[in-house]
Amino acid sequence: MALPSTTKHYFWSKLGALTNLSSKESQLPPLRSHEVLVKIHAVSLQYRDIIVGLNKYPGSFPDELVPCSDMAGEVIAVGDEVGTQWKKGDRVCANFAADHIAGDTSPEIQKTAHGGAIHGVLTQYKVFRPHSLVRIPDHLSFEEASTLPCAALTAYNALMGPVPVKGGDTVLVLGTGGVSIHGLQIALASGAKVIATSSSDEKLKLATKLGAHHVINYKKTPEWHEEILKLTGGRGVDHVLEVGGPDSLAKSLKAVRVAGWVHTIGFVGGGEPTDVVFPTIRKACYIRGIQIGSVAQFNDMNRLFALHPEVTRPVIDKVFPFEEALQAYEYLKSQQHVGKVVIKVA
Repeated sequence: MALPSTTKHYFWSKLGALTNLSSKESQLPPLRSHEVLVKIHAVSLQYRDIIVGLNKYPGSFPDELVPCSDMAGEVIAVGDEVGTQWKKGDRVCANFAADHIAGDTSPEIQKTAHGGAIHGVLTQYKVFRPHSLVRIPDHLSFEEASTLPCAALTAYNALMGPVPVKGGDTVLVLGTGGVSIHGLQIALASGAKVIATSSSDEKLKLATKLGAHHVINYKKTPEWHEEILKLTGGRGVDHVLEVGGPDSLAKSLKAVRVAGWVHTIGFVGGGEPTDVVFPTIRKACYIRGIQIGSVAQFNDMNRLFALHPEVTRPVIDKVFPFEEALQAYEYLKSQQHVGKVVIKVA
């Protein structure tokens, strides 16, 4: 069967408004000997995808940037020099940063982030270099697997960092978005206790159903850090998945235990910058910025997911067809979702 010569894809005609998301059909470059051609079946959205489109994300981008970083698809052709690592029919995800193979990130690696520094994955077909691909766990659908490259791997990198989460630890996840829900699941699979927060009782019901041991509505309990200290006998939590940013960081620093870890991941809550110098000294705690993860970590995470398939199964709130990508963006921006918002491409 002949390989496709064109691909339908989305792009930003200009940055500054989500309504600038446009689509067209473009020529595919010829497959080179060291490349892999993938048919993309599903793409999941991140908060980053929104702020890139709104021109609020730092950095420089290619003209007519193809958005999104998280995909799952099927290998349909392999270059002559790729070897036996990949074959036609393999189900794969691409890593968030194409060249982050192992170890720490770097300025050079950061320049290979899909949907930002380089073109993204909201397209029918895309060519990848083989080292950037990861095999999808057998038990996951394409839609479920599309949630792994950013949200799941970010949570995994946070919880399995310099001091990995262990059985008996307590993990605090803020909100019920993609990173937080994946973090809840990874913590449970590791034997930890989980406390989840949200402004919605309905979302907290789902967090409880997924296994959260305690839930807190931060609208009803504005001083939620005090409730967390009560729940932990005054000790505080071992790990915080901090996705709120300045608005919640001060309370996260009060909720973490002495010598605990606050993993800063996002800033969806906004707010004014908070002083961290005295609180971190007083708690002797660690604030660690998380920037997704490597291919090596991705493979490690997938082994954990395969070992605990039900506990770690991705939570998808809603799936949109390819033609309704803008509606998917708007739905994510509304923050009505629990878990992930996915676009079905194929």
